[in-house]
Amino acid sequence: MDKLDRYRAFVKVAEMGSFVKASLALGMPRASVSAAIAQLETDTGTRLLHRTTRQVQLTPDGQRLLQRVVGLLDEARQIDRLFKDGDEQVRGTLKVNLPSRIARRMLAPALPAFLRSYPHMRLQVGSTDRPIDLVQEGVDCAVRIGMLSDSSLVVRPLGRIALINCAGPAYLQQRAVPRHPDELRTHGHVAVGYVASASGREAPWEYLENGQRSEFVLPSLVAVDNAESYIAACQAGVGLIQIPRFDVQHLLDRGLLVEILPDHRPQSLDVSMVYPHRRQRSRRLQAFIDWFEDLIEPHLET
Repeated sequence: MDKLDRYRAFVKVAEMGSFVKASLALGMPRASVSAAIAQLETDTGTRLLHRTTRQVQLTPDGQRLLQRVVGLLDEARQIDRLFKDGDEQVRGTLKVNLPSRIARRMLAPALPAFLRSYPHMRLQVGSTDRPIDLVQEGVDCAVRIGMLSDSSLVVRPLGRIALINCAGPAYLQQRAVPRHPDELRTHGHVAVGYVASASGREAPWEYLENGQRSEFVLPSLVAVDNAESYIAACQAGVGLIQIPRFDVQHLLDRGLLVEILPDHRPQSLDVSMVYPHRRQRSRRLQAFIDWFEDLIEPHLET
């Protein structure tokens, strides 16, 4: 087994978290996979994997190696196909992750157009509202909204997305429409609480006034931890929400939600594409990034 094959075995074990599953996926004996990893650890002089009876996890050195090796193997695959498929073909599987509402409302309806443009590509789409470890979960790229904290990722800023304040018609039948954020506190208004997965706390109500950001705690009778429930609870009339406009524009158009306090919106949020490999960016990843930039552009602030 040459070094590239050992790298392939290492990547597969890292992706699947199991020597047994990796050996089945690679079509080789488990002993051969174990020997490949052992040889890599000898060559590098460091432990790459933590092995327990239940799972296999990357060590910090293993994560560093994985970031480099994935790009190397992708480049090797492209070289192998250079004179077989024609230089213009973009093909292969791309694993992407997006916030759930962007995946549902923006990406999914546009997938037929993407597949027509890239008929040899296959997308594996994950949608979640929690941050994920791209390297650990084998994700090629992710769309993230808001402040980023993982400095090991390559960040491609896409723009800023507008947030608005919304209420359901049933809610406004019970309470006067607020004209200023101060009235939210003095007139007994309530929010639908959104519990951030990272902190476990409800996000405060925030707004901009004369360019200055302010926030305060608005009481809630219902708290949720995902965007679908957040919007549905607002539609049901149990509280106010702050939400990206693209996420609810269809509901605003149908009168199922109403924008309130348009002069006191929250601060807009950064939207970024992130990916873990700086040295090698595959043609399929570049194709997806370029396509997604065009897709999201109409929903960004100008």
